Amino acid sequence: MRMVVIALMAACVVFTGQAPADAQSRHSDQNAAREARQAGRILPLREIQRRVLPQMPDAQYLGFDFEPPTATYTLKFLREGAVIWVDVDGRSGHILRRTGG
Repeated sequence: MRMVVIALMAACVVFTGQAPADAQSRHSDQNAAREARQAGRILPLREIQRRVLPQMPDAQYLGFDFEPPTATYTLKFLREGAVIWVDVDGRSGHILRRTGG
């Protein structure tokens, strides 16, 4: 039985590119962001992306995480093999910090 579970988890990683827990976490982040946006507490992700992506023209956009307690989006980028995280205040759209890369 254990081998079957391991094989299924490996298949998830191979076919989706991420582990099941990562997929669940991303889904949870997206739901939290949508609920906060609908309640008017944060800007829509598209607005955040519209402000930040032009500032990262030489980097590949990988996606985002959302932290509901702080209303912070973390946009992830890849540049020359280095990951860059850009934290953005979801209420104002201002970049809080940039790390990595």
